[in-house]
Amino acid sequence: MFKKLKRISKDFKNELKVYKLVLQDSRTPKTAKFLLKAAIGYAVLPFDIIPDFIPIIGHLDDMIIVPGLIFLAYRLIPKEIIEDCRKRAKEKL
Repeated sequence: MFKKLKRISKDFKNELKVYKLVLQDSRTPKTAKFLLKAAIGYAVLPFDIIPDFIPIIGHLDDMIIVPGLIFLAYRLIPKEIIEDCRKRAKEKL
C-alpha cells in the first residue's frame, strides 16, 4: 500500500508540473488557461461555493468542481501540446 501511495504522490507532482508547463505554453488557448487557473485557484483559496463544514456536500463540491474544470481545460488543449508538456515534465524528473 505504501508503494501505491508513493506512486500516486509522484504522479500528482508530475501532473502539477504538466499544468504549469501548459499554462506557460503560448500555444495553449486562453480559455483553457483560464479554466486551469480557476481550478487551481478554487482548490487553493480558503472559500468555497459550499462551505466545507457542511458534512459530505462541503467536500463533494471540491471533488467535482476542480476535476471538472481541469477536464474541460484539457478538452480545449490540442493533444500535441499536452504530450509535449508531459514529455518535458518527465525530463525534469
